[in-house]
Amino acid sequence: MYGKINEEILSQLKSIAGANNVITSPEEVCVYANDEYVCRQEGCQPEAVVRPGKVEEVSAILKLASEHRLPVTPRGGGTGLAGGCVPIYGGVVLSLQRMNRFLELDRKNQVAVVEAGLTLGEFIQQVEKQGFYFPPHPGDEGAMFGGMIATNAGGSRAVKYGVIRNYIKGLEVVLADGQVIHPGGKLIKNSSGYNLVNLFIGSEGTLGVITRAIVQVMSRPTFLRTMVIPFNGIEQAIDNVPLIFDRGILPMAVEFAGLDVLRLTEEHLHLNWPTHSGDMHLMIIVDAGSEDDLGKMTDEIADIVLENGALDVFVADTTAKQDEVLKIRSEIYEAIKKETIDILDTSVPRSEIAGHVRKIHEVAQKYGLWLPVFGHAGDGNVHTHLMKAKYEDGRMVPINVDEIKDKLEMARQELFQDAARRGGVISGEHGIGLYKKNYFPLTMEAGQIELMKKIKQAADPLGILNPGKIF
Repeated sequence: MYGKINEEILSQLKSIAGANNVITSPEEVCVYANDEYVCRQEGCQPEAVVRPGKVEEVSAILKLASEHRLPVTPRGGGTGLAGGCVPIYGGVVLSLQRMNRFLELDRKNQVAVVEAGLTLGEFIQQVEKQGFYFPPHPGDEGAMFGGMIATNAGGSRAVKYGVIRNYIKGLEVVLADGQVIHPGGKLIKNSSGYNLVNLFIGSEGTLGVITRAIVQVMSRPTFLRTMVIPFNGIEQAIDNVPLIFDRGILPMAVEFAGLDVLRLTEEHLHLNWPTHSGDMHLMIIVDAGSEDDLGKMTDEIADIVLENGALDVFVADTTAKQDEVLKIRSEIYEAIKKETIDILDTSVPRSEIAGHVRKIHEVAQKYGLWLPVFGHAGDGNVHTHLMKAKYEDGRMVPINVDEIKDKLEMARQELFQDAARRGGVISGEHGIGLYKKNYFPLTMEAGQIELMKKIKQAADPLGILNPGKIF
């Protein structure tokens, strides 16, 4: 189906990107064989890793790949959790790590222009140094912009500020045949034809290689406060979320997490969570333009939750306390990763979160599994972890995965189907990639999938861009 890289092609790749930027040794290319997903797909080493330094080189590489029908897997920071940058057909891994410049901050239009290889952490530093703010924060600041755009990355702040899609105004994209296009721009309005910017956002590198982006930034919120609110159960915690929204309060973030995973993360990081009361905790971040407004909002949230089952309300009102709380919440996955089999990334309407989480607990009891769950209570994105361990006496106790393999698969299927019944999808922010593609039809209409396949065929008729993903 696909061509192989021979010495002549290798020589041409070196001529395009420079000999130092074409990697073929097994010891070095193995680093580019997987992302951060817990399961590893064996036998996926690329034949070559090429690190272009400018868009002209990306174009030349794709022209060469098209000519010889070589599979090309675009890669950013490798922080994905769905196998989206795993080169299952070998070929070329196209690493954008050298294309990492912050090109411009246009103060008048409040946009930045960046290359695809710039990391989120570097971008935040550059933007904040110049007095601006970028709300989306998917978690890992080593994530690169091209990858975040390709997966439409989200994060906890999506409830108020939206996801990556809401901030991308224009793109530079190299198509499968090497043609370079520039959809969008520094525009507020654009009704000129199909919205190609949105087509490439979330396409997981299957329609084109993103090399540059025009990114909206904004003025920084003046005052922030983080609240930690313990409850005796998941239902009480989640049922409080709509009550907060019903009062007209729109927090920056509303997260939920069980005490089991919070305590494991405390131990992992040697940090302290504000309280060990209850079983399920909400973490709410609010922002406002004045201390008075922030205080009123905090007090109102406290009144709501204390009237509806909250055991207490803890407020992190200093930067150091806020950073510690956020660090623990952000590192839960790292703390339980070694015993994790899979991460379900379901997304349901906000009104359906409580019901879906109740179903998760029912399924856990039904099959005798530990299924720790946490996620974004404000936007409906629920992260359920299929574990090869039980939680006993404050620690993870490994169990033989072969004994529960079938139960884990049945649990996965039931939870995906429950999300579908609630009007949800199987991925809210991680993408379909390699590992969820077999489950994609569970929550997506056949007609939509067929239309997506036709779009893929039109943009990449030879099927060389990130093959084997999504479908």
